[in-house]
Formats: sequence, structure tokens, C-alpha cells
Amino acid sequence: MKNVFKNFGIKENKSIPVDEFINKALYNPKFGFYSKKIPFGRKGDFVTAPTISNLFSEIIAIWVVSTWEKFGKPEKFNFVELGPGDGSLSKVLVNIFKHFTEFNSSLNMFLYEKSKLLSKIQKNKIKNSKVKWIKNFNEIKKGPVIFFGNEFFDAIPIKQFLKKDNLFLEKYYTTSVCGLRETYKLASKVDVLKIKSFDTLKNKSFIEFPKLGFLELRKITKKIFAQNGGILLIDYGYLNSHYKNTLQAIKKNKKINISNISNYLGDVDITSLVNFSLLKEFFLKNNLKVSKIVSQKFFLERMGIFERFKILEKNMTLKQKNYITNTLNRLLNNKHMGELFKVIFAYKSKSNNFFGFN
Repeated sequence: MKNVFKNFGIKENKSIPVDEFINKALYNPKFGFYSKKIPFGRKGDFVTAPTISNLFSEIIAIWVVSTWEKFGKPEKFNFVELGPGDGSLSKVLVNIFKHFTEFNSSLNMFLYEKSKLLSKIQKNKIKNSKVKWIKNFNEIKKGPVIFFGNEFFDAIPIKQFLKKDNLFLEKYYTTSVCGLRETYKLASKVDVLKIKSFDTLKNKSFIEFPKLGFLELRKITKKIFAQNGGILLIDYGYLNSHYKNTLQAIKKNKKINISNISNYLGDVDITSLVNFSLLKEFFLKNNLKVSKIVSQKFFLERMGIFERFKILEKNMTLKQKNYITNTLNRLLNNKHMGELFKVIFAYKSKSNNFFGFN
């Protein structure tokens, strides 16, 4: 078998931490999954809520405007989409924001994207002078800032640890022409201290720790704390800590055995379930308030997605009604996205009781 790892800067017969391996597989500038292909939609590798239905994006737009109102309608207001994908959500947001003239005049809109390929696709789709693409958050100067990420956090590689006889062992992948082999090495003291600082992770025998994700969120929480605002995250995950490996590889909307990843490296998405209890603890440690964590179904219904559907269906054909009913089912059904996806809002504001959580 050809050594496919070489293209990704991964040496054969060398051990590499799980998060470093995933990072190279997804974000290698030339061969990485997000650097060379468009993964979204039915013909891609996975579907996201904005590509399923514009209704989802419309609800997010209304939530953003209502949140601006909760912040007292400031003259300067910033919105950042984290990992905008193919730009479907932001395209809808831009069009809806135009109808709220006072809000739109206060708005600065930023798209935070790591992939050059996806940035190009987004720029072709979104033609608006208000929208800027950024690589860091230094360009966000004045006014409260709202960050939004849909399936953003799950795409950031995680570390995995095994706790055995009071020792923390970090999981590595050893690569060869035959594929991947799991190995464990004594975890660094720095990582052990970080893990031990979270009550959510106490007494767990198997731990998934989003070290890179927390580094990303730390930059965001600093910006929020400096300027006021918040971060709304929607992702698939859980509240009660798992004791198992949640890593999964997806190709053409089907799961691939991650041990066979060498056959598909660069052609599959690798994600993990998000530990929302751990996310909440992280935000609280960084001096932000945190909303009640709710399901996507709860959030969208509280934000009036059915009422919006009833308005739209008056001018629909039977075929259109059937289509939108099916897409709503994907977004809200407990067996699909409805309960699997969770919603969290962490913020710094005098206001509380933001829409969608009560």
C-alpha cells in the first residue's frame, strides 16, 4: 500500500497525537479535506442546517436582530460567523438584514474562515460591501460582537486521554503503509493540569478534551469580555459526559471506520461530538454568563419557525409544501437534528433572557 500519509506531513512509523493527526488530515493546505473539496449538501459528504432549509437561516437572522435590541440598539454592532461553510447562511442573513434598516446601518459583518477554497466559494456567493473576511479578530473594533457557529466546534480537532491507575495517558496514532494503530503515551503535565481543572471531567476513565477548540474560544471570550456581546453555538453533542470515543469519519453522508482512514485520507470529514457541559464550564471560567442549554428543536420552535412556515405556505404549491415539511422534519425531529443538536449562548451583557432559551 502506498504511504498516503507523506502528503500530509505525517511521517511513516511515527506516533502523532490524535488532534494533530486530525488537524493535518482536515487542514493541510494542499491535500486536507477542507482545502480541496466542497463537502456540503446531498452530493457532498454531509448536510448542514443552512443547506437543508433557508428557514433555519431566517430564524438565526431574527435572533441576531432581537439580540441587538436586547443590547440596547447600539450604533455599532458586530456579527461574526465562525466557519461559514459554503456561505449559505450568511447569504440569507445579508438579504434579511436589509429589511431592518436601523439594525443594518449599525452592522459590521465578518466571516471567519480558515480554508482558502471555502473563502473563495463564499466570496462568489456573497456580494456585499458590509461583509469582510478575517483570519483573526483584531479588525473588530467598536461595539458589542456576536459570534455564531453552526457545526463549528465539532470540526476543531480534539485530544483523547485514558485515565488508568491515576495516570493520564494520551492517545496517539502510529502510522504505517498498513494504516493506523492506536498507542498511548504518558500525558504532559500541562494537559493533565488543564483536565483536572474541569469538574465536568472528574472521575472519567476516558476523556475527550478540546484543547485546540478552547484556544480558539479563549480569543473569542476575550473579545466578548472587552466589547460586550456573546457567542451562539449550535452543534451535535451531549450534556452527560460520555466514556467513549466519539470520533467519526464521514464520506458521502455515511460513516467510515476511522481505523481504515488511510484509504480515504483527505476525502473524509473527521469530527467528534461536542461536550456541552464542558463548554458551559469553560465559558463560566472565562467570566461569561451562560444560557440554559437547549435542543435545536426547542430553540427553533421558541424562535417561531412554525409561525414563519405558516406565513410562507400560503403562497406555496403542494410540491413546495411537501418539500419544506420534509426539511422541517430534518431540523426538528428527535431522530434527526432536533435533539441531537444542542444550542448554547454565552455572553456578557446587562440583559438576560435572550430569545430562544425560555
